[in-house]
Amino acid sequence: MRGFTLLEVLMALVIFALAATVLAGAYLNVINSYSILARGNQLDSDLAYARSLVVLEPDIKKLENGGEFDTTDNRHAKWSVDVQPTTTADLFTVAFTCEFTGTSGGESQKNVETFMLLRPTWSIDPAARGQLRLDTKNRILELQAKKTP
Repeated sequence: MRGFTLLEVLMALVIFALAATVLAGAYLNVINSYSILARGNQLDSDLAYARSLVVLEPDIKKLENGGEFDTTDNRHAKWSVDVQPTTTADLFTVAFTCEFTGTSGGESQKNVETFMLLRPTWSIDPAARGQLRLDTKNRILELQAKKTP
């Protein structure tokens, strides 16, 4: 009966060690990826919450003061907006900025979005609002006149 030589055993151990190292590295990469995805999903949820605070606010004065809140993963969020009227009545361009700072204070992430909101309660001057509506009505009538032969 013949057994394995010392050289054969050492080669088998080297192959096993290499395979174990590669598999352990792959496993750690997968775990790290799951962690990064979880943080990204949490950030998306926090950003959606901050955006909903802006979208649901009926008072433009409160909205322009901005706001802040603490997230569930111990970060602090501070948001602000810049609201500009458009040439259409009750339609506003909102530049939304939200900054998240971590518990260590060193890591921060800033998100900037611009979107349009239709908010009749934000219109301040009734005369200007009426004029914008009249201008829009005239534009629509002009477009309709161009389409009819």
